[in-house]
Parts: sequence; structure tokens; C-alpha cells
Amino acid sequence: MAKKVHSERFPGEPKRYRTARNRLLEAETELRKNVERVARMRRKLPLGGPVPEDYVFEEQGPNGESRTVKLSELFLDKLDTLLIYSYMYGPSMKQPCPMCTSFLDSVEGAAMHLTQRANLAVVAKSPIGRIKDFAKTRDWRRLRLLSSASNTYNRDYHGENAAGGQLPMLNVFARRNGKIHHFYATELQFMPPEKGQNQRHIDMMWPLWNLLDLTPEGRGTDWFPSLTYASA
Repeated sequence: MAKKVHSERFPGEPKRYRTARNRLLEAETELRKNVERVARMRRKLPLGGPVPEDYVFEEQGPNGESRTVKLSELFLDKLDTLLIYSYMYGPSMKQPCPMCTSFLDSVEGAAMHLTQRANLAVVAKSPIGRIKDFAKTRDWRRLRLLSSASNTYNRDYHGENAAGGQLPMLNVFARRNGKIHHFYATELQFMPPEKGQNQRHIDMMWPLWNLLDLTPEGRGTDWFPSLTYASA
């Protein structure tokens, strides 16, 4: 029998429920410890390679004008970390990836808070006007959206494969002594997935799946986000 881990109870709960819930609570406590253990390992990573070039992206200004911005210019004063998400929306795709879009819907909500501690950008291979037009349909206002149509960033940092197919990848860059280094990428997507799962390389950052994992039904194996829903 699982030990009594705290004294709080909920209305009408049977003893059988509490026994099972306490056992689960012990497992959740161990998971919390393991999450922090992995986070400590991640924070202790040495710097990766220096970026091979100061990539030039295209973005839209406040009045809709097109302008260029270098990777180095994405670092604001006093913020020496930059997160870049490679968004699967290539020029030959009729629509962007629904999974990426769902993830970015969540990042949009967190962006105001995240950018107090780190720089953030979203990069896609489509022309900037096309990216911004779609962003308006999602009411994205806080994400810094960039086009990599004229550079090799996507290919170099695994947001694109050798055949030109788009890939979801979150990269982290660190600025040290005026130089920019790669620090981290969600490489779990390259690892063989567990049976019945996908790679789940960004799931820890994606509220949708974490919330569904709390439900009796779970996330399931045959449902994925869509760009629109009949009930919406």
C-alpha cells in the first residue's frame, strides 16, 4: 500500500482512489525530480559551434514594409539567449503544418513573458508576406516572424532536410563575448520513438499535450490538432 503522502482529501473520494492516487503522487514527485535533473544537465552543456554566418532574414515592419534583419540583431540588449523555432511552412506547402501552428498558438500566449528572459523568433521558408498573412488569421501579435527564403538557416539547423522538406526544430543560441554559438536543439525528433508514440521532441513545452495527459482519455493515438474545427 502506498504511504500517506499528505492529508488533503476531496469530497466523497473512496479509499481505493486515495491509495492509487498516492501511488501516482509518488511517481509524479519522482518525475518532477527527473525533469529538474535533466534541466540541470541541459544548463551545463558547453557551448556548441559558432554560427557559420550572420544569417540575413526578411521581416515586415510595423507599416507592412519589408526589411532585413541579421541573426545577430535578434539579440536585444542584456538578453544573451535566442530561441528560434523552425515553422513548417515552405513555399510549396498549401498551408502550414497544423501541429506547428498549434504549438505556436501556445507560444504566442507565453511570448510576452518569455521575452523578459530570452529573445524569441519564428522562422519559415515562405515569403514574409505569406507568413504574415497567415499569422493574421491566428491573431499572432507577439511572435517575431521571419522568412528564411533567402538563406540556408533552415538547412544548416535542421529545419529542412536535404530534399527541401520542412522540419520542426527549436534551436537555442547563446551570445558570449560578442560571438554567437549554438547551444541546444530539440534533437529528440531524430531519436527512434517509443512504440505507439511520435518523437515528442517539444511536448514538454506544449500545453495541449500536457493538459490532455491529465484526462481519463489521455492524448490518444489517432487525434492531432487541425487548423480549424467544425465547432469553432
